Amino acid sequence: MTTVSSASPAFTGNDPQNRLFGPLPDVSAEAGYEPEHPKRVGFFTDTSVCIGCKACEVACKEWNTLPMDDSHGTRDTLGLSGMSYDNTGMLGANSWRHVAFIEQARTVDLPMPSVGLPGANARQETAEPDIDVRGEDTLARAQASVLNAEALSEFDPQTGHSADREIRWLMSSDVCKHCTHAGCLDVCPTGALFRTEFGTVVVQQDICNGCGYCVPACPYGVIDQRKGDGRVFKCTMCYDRLTDGLMPACATACPTQSIQFGDLDELQERADARLATLQAQGVESARLYGRDENDGVGGAGAFFLLLDEPEVYGLPPDPVVTTRDLPAMWRAAATGAAMIVGVALSAVLGSRKR
Repeated sequence: MTTVSSASPAFTGNDPQNRLFGPLPDVSAEAGYEPEHPKRVGFFTDTSVCIGCKACEVACKEWNTLPMDDSHGTRDTLGLSGMSYDNTGMLGANSWRHVAFIEQARTVDLPMPSVGLPGANARQETAEPDIDVRGEDTLARAQASVLNAEALSEFDPQTGHSADREIRWLMSSDVCKHCTHAGCLDVCPTGALFRTEFGTVVVQQDICNGCGYCVPACPYGVIDQRKGDGRVFKCTMCYDRLTDGLMPACATACPTQSIQFGDLDELQERADARLATLQAQGVESARLYGRDENDGVGGAGAFFLLLDEPEVYGLPPDPVVTTRDLPAMWRAAATGAAMIVGVALSAVLGSRKR
């Protein structure tokens, strides 16, 4: 059981090395890091306590002054995307945070309860998860309603049974993963994409030339070009706030601490403990996504605790850095070019001899 404090100090002293992120390490094996830098930071998103309030989306748009999303034809109008209660649909140039709403339902044939409303006993007997975030009773009930299915019953007079329809909402706030091995960094020709001293990946809009090479290079489909502009935009993990010792706006605004920010190593330990707690409570579908440092991107700087398969949330099950085979491709191209040159020279020399 891991208890999450309600507030974390941005700085613990005036020394810039004595930050929330910890002291500077002597060496680093992280991809693209300088030998000395602050410890890597990241996001741990616990979707089991996400209530879909969209406070993170609003905070992100407000702090970064992002325009309305134009990917669904709603640039000048307010409305839903047509997919559940989702009004953004996906991450994009104007939506750096996206709260997904996934409704799951299954029908179970159960005896009609003799007392109380249909399905009431099932709700009362369902064990509430052991969640200690901020201690408020209403918040705990909200979190329990997210993690546990709510039963909606319809009585069948012919059989005398109720067909209980168990509804579960899966909600998750998606964001750029700030990969350890980022393909977008490999393909950017201008250096507009760079890795910061905090281990995050940021786009410098004043250097981006709009070539779009990074868009297909992202295995998660995060980076997007803004219409009418051409340049790419994505989450910066509030780099400007980090340099001032502040947490990202989305993590600050999250009321349930579903979005947790801090030292990446500490977040990974916290996520492991949280996963063990849920599995001990019988939530067998719980899993960590982006936590494994041996996956196709070397682990993510923004990883998630999911309650179902990654595909359910619109995440690739086995992401791979798209530039993984780039060195081998260049070697093969060089070998092929050398062979062509050799054949051409042989042909020229042979014709001269004749």
